[in-house]
Amino acid sequence: MSNGSREGVQEALRKTGVTALFFGRLLAACVPALARPRLIIAQVYNAGARSLIIIMLSGLFTGMVLGLQGYDLLQRFGATSALGIAAALSLLKELGPVLTALLFAGRAGTALTSEIGLMRATDQLTAMEVMAVDPMRHVAAPRFLGGLIALPLLTAIFIVIGLFGAQLVGVQMMGVDRGIFWSQMQSAIALKDVTEGVVKSVVFGAVLSLIAVNEGYHADPTAEGVGRATTRTVVASSVMTLLLDYVLTAAFL
Repeated sequence: MSNGSREGVQEALRKTGVTALFFGRLLAACVPALARPRLIIAQVYNAGARSLIIIMLSGLFTGMVLGLQGYDLLQRFGATSALGIAAALSLLKELGPVLTALLFAGRAGTALTSEIGLMRATDQLTAMEVMAVDPMRHVAAPRFLGGLIALPLLTAIFIVIGLFGAQLVGVQMMGVDRGIFWSQMQSAIALKDVTEGVVKSVVFGAVLSLIAVNEGYHADPTAEGVGRATTRTVVASSVMTLLLDYVLTAAFL
């Protein structure tokens, strides 16, 4: 192994260890942070409510495209009545959690990283430590919990709006019977399918919030450092979302 490869592996292991230690400190800080629910609610609003527009628009157009593509595919097999099943399973198990996570990383994740990174660059975190105020408890933990709570809620909204979009195209435009669309969907969806979507959204919320908070907390205290940390958040969140999606899908199968 060359020196460059060895140094790359060592750096990757170092970053993994730093992230693991930070996650342990973050979990320890989450317990006392729960005693300040107003901070958590504010972060749920910042990460969730402010992402509603992009989530709802993306969910609507994803459902509409799914309705068009699904109808075209099922029509070739004479099974257009199964459009509701195809749309529901796709949104519940894959498209809903994954696309919401990617949108969350691009909108809320970058905002969390840049906010905490700016606090690091302007010495606000250092000032809190000097005043014996734990920044993990008052800054990092509420933002982590806010993202953890917000992402599953956003995923549920994405799925509901996506189903409406699929119904809008399939029933209103393509002529699929409304009763068949909804009745077959309800009869075919099992608790396992819903559970898979919920588990994925919770795992994605925890991992993406951890990445965003960790990158911001350890960002270099310069404008360039904050920019690099924000970029790393998007890249790492996207890769981890797709990797974890495969792992969780394989586990449920």
